[in-house]
Amino acid sequence: MSALTSRYLSMSNGESVSVREVARLPLDAFRETVLQAVEEGFRISAFFGQSVEGERLRLWAVLSHAGQSLILPLATDLAENRYRSLTPDCPQAHLFERALLEQWQVLPEGHPWPKPVRFQKSCRRCGASEAAGGGPGIGIADFYRVDGEEVHEVAVGPVHAGIIEPGHFRFQCHGEDVFHLEISLGYQHRGVARALRGGPDARTIHYMETLAGDTAVGHSTAYCHVLEALDGGYVPARAQVIRGVALELERIANHTGDIGALAGDVGYLPTMSYCGRIRGDILNMTAAICGNRFGRGIVRPGGVGFDLDRLVRDDMIKRLDTVEKDLNVAVDLIWKTSSVMARFEGTGAIGRELCDEIGLVGPAARACGVDLDVRRDMPLGIYQLAQIPVSTWQSGDVFARAYVRWLEIQRSLAFVREQLGSMPGGEVRSWLNAPGPGRLAVAFVEGWRGEICHTAVTDDAGKFAAYEIVDPSFHNWFGLACALRGQQISDFPLCNKSFNLSYCGHDL
Repeated sequence: MSALTSRYLSMSNGESVSVREVARLPLDAFRETVLQAVEEGFRISAFFGQSVEGERLRLWAVLSHAGQSLILPLATDLAENRYRSLTPDCPQAHLFERALLEQWQVLPEGHPWPKPVRFQKSCRRCGASEAAGGGPGIGIADFYRVDGEEVHEVAVGPVHAGIIEPGHFRFQCHGEDVFHLEISLGYQHRGVARALRGGPDARTIHYMETLAGDTAVGHSTAYCHVLEALDGGYVPARAQVIRGVALELERIANHTGDIGALAGDVGYLPTMSYCGRIRGDILNMTAAICGNRFGRGIVRPGGVGFDLDRLVRDDMIKRLDTVEKDLNVAVDLIWKTSSVMARFEGTGAIGRELCDEIGLVGPAARACGVDLDVRRDMPLGIYQLAQIPVSTWQSGDVFARAYVRWLEIQRSLAFVREQLGSMPGGEVRSWLNAPGPGRLAVAFVEGWRGEICHTAVTDDAGKFAAYEIVDPSFHNWFGLACALRGQQISDFPLCNKSFNLSYCGHDL
């Protein structure tokens, strides 16, 4: 047990506490406590601001310790619009602090690159739109430069040849060698976090299902955990199983698509074609539950929106058998093809030390040997009863990120088959009361990209005074930039696909 958790209030995943019980520290003590916690094995899972009484800005830090299954919430009230940056001592904080600067115009003094994260923003305290601006002399359109007669820049995007969302990638290169990659997102900042304030209401669940469309089940599950924590209600056992099945189908479908896309990026068409078709088969299994291939409508506060009768379950098990057989053939091809392995192995490698410093999550972290998975470390729902082994590799390269996905597909297939074959009876939904006033609730879910963190703070009326969403992509985009250092610029598409991060999940 950490000394910090004996001194300050800690929480479990899916729990709520009174805001008054959370440690509210002076600014210097807050900073030192966050740094101490990170040294003791905690991670920064969320770091955000809340306007208090329209005048003061309260900083919240949500720190998680996987080994202890603990969440440590901390708060401090700022007396002025500046504070000493945590980033020089804790690189995990760098993007969170840039987001605070963008959203609240609070300068993290000493931050090495205090540049706004998104193009469109507003001052949440007054609600008025403002021009994007960062620290002294740094704007959203400024980029870090490497000087030298033979150094050149390559700019990619924000408009791309495919159908992906807008993002700008600025490479500093010497010939084909990449010195530095800076990634600029936020071109379609939709203001979802702002729209959630004052909720929950009838629209809130739909915001959750569409804020990162390929993670509809993951984010809606995290949101429902938050509401259930605030209400103190329960979710029937049968609904817990259906939620777990839907979440793992989402993982299998996206991992299958990613493996196929990686094969396509190196010109290996057999696996690409197979996986594209198989991904569709898995999405159709999700549609068999709720009528939507991306799982919208499945997860609802207090349970699920759809039940599974015996005929549907038996049909899904047969489909799983076919999917597993086809995937074994399709994926096995790439491991046995030397030209594919030559491109995967050693490309875009990230070391374990760097991975820990910048706070990678999900398959990107597990590919670096990090034994981290919310389903085991902070289990909720069905994962408290049925555990899935954590899949890791050590090399931290494109191969590792692909292979971890393949291991997770196999283990998720086994989990779904087992749960469909032994589903308990009973109801699939309970009805919740309104959230309690003056509460803080935190919920973690292991989405297919990694750790999803939702944090809610309710006001005196039980409405959301603040609702912070941290998609796993927020942690991992800088990891992609680091993976390109020292690589050939032609390796970028392959490295990019090996992370396959969300634009919209970042640009909330």
